Amino acid sequence: MGLSSEAASGDFEVERGIEYGSHDGVRLLADLYMPKAAGKYPAIVAVHGGGWQLGSRETYGHWGRYLATRGYVLMAVSYRLATPERKSYPDAVHDIRAAVQFIRSHGEAHKVDPARLALMGDSAGAHLASLVALAGDLPVFAATYQDDPYAGVSTKVKAVVGSYGVYDLLQQWTHDQIARPRDQIVEKLLGASPMENRRLYFDASPMSYATLDNNATAFLVTYGTDDDIVDCQPQSEAFLLALKQARFFARSVVMPSAGHFWMVDPIDETDSVPGYLAPRLLRFLGERL
Repeated sequence: MGLSSEAASGDFEVERGIEYGSHDGVRLLADLYMPKAAGKYPAIVAVHGGGWQLGSRETYGHWGRYLATRGYVLMAVSYRLATPERKSYPDAVHDIRAAVQFIRSHGEAHKVDPARLALMGDSAGAHLASLVALAGDLPVFAATYQDDPYAGVSTKVKAVVGSYGVYDLLQQWTHDQIARPRDQIVEKLLGASPMENRRLYFDASPMSYATLDNNATAFLVTYGTDDDIVDCQPQSEAFLLALKQARFFARSVVMPSAGHFWMVDPIDETDSVPGYLAPRLLRFLGERL
């Protein structure tokens, strides 16, 4: 399965380059950070950000090591990204669905308790993680790639951790007209503007699925108040309100004066934003996984 396996210092190990699926000729790869000791541990599928067009699974190296030494398996995944020639929706959603299905079906070989799964992501990764958790089993997504080895496996998870995420794509598109007019990331993701297909923006937004009949997943929503890439008010704060209105278990960690991109920073620096988040994230996972 894995392309390489390395024993790491401390009480964890890393297996890199595991192929968790293949879509349209593209091999989908992941790195697994695991406790060294034998056992069955809760697992987190981690989805990197980068505007749906950049980034890599190495983003979650710090978190993989941190969580593996504290009794969790972290599966940091790659997925198909948008290019100037090709949109990546819904391809990226299908890839993250496949990652959850893989770890649920094959996880015991990697010390995973398949009944205790979560998704985690930052920015665009938080969008994909939340969308899969809330809508991954709906026919609009589940009817595709029926030949996948684990196509019939549910993508429901017990918890989601989303950091400075995009939860309402129309709001992000509106924000980007001023904030990044030369880099229309949502249009690159979806392949259309809202003037061409407004329904597409609704269907691809996690916010649309925060409903009373869908509230079994717990959410930890984390963000900074000075984020000029993803405005926290129409995104994280509005999403939190929608979750609470629909009676989800929803908690937040707010970082005053923090901006974007900080999930890649080292965790062991106590004055860093991840250093502040880490014990609160552990408490959330301990309660909900």
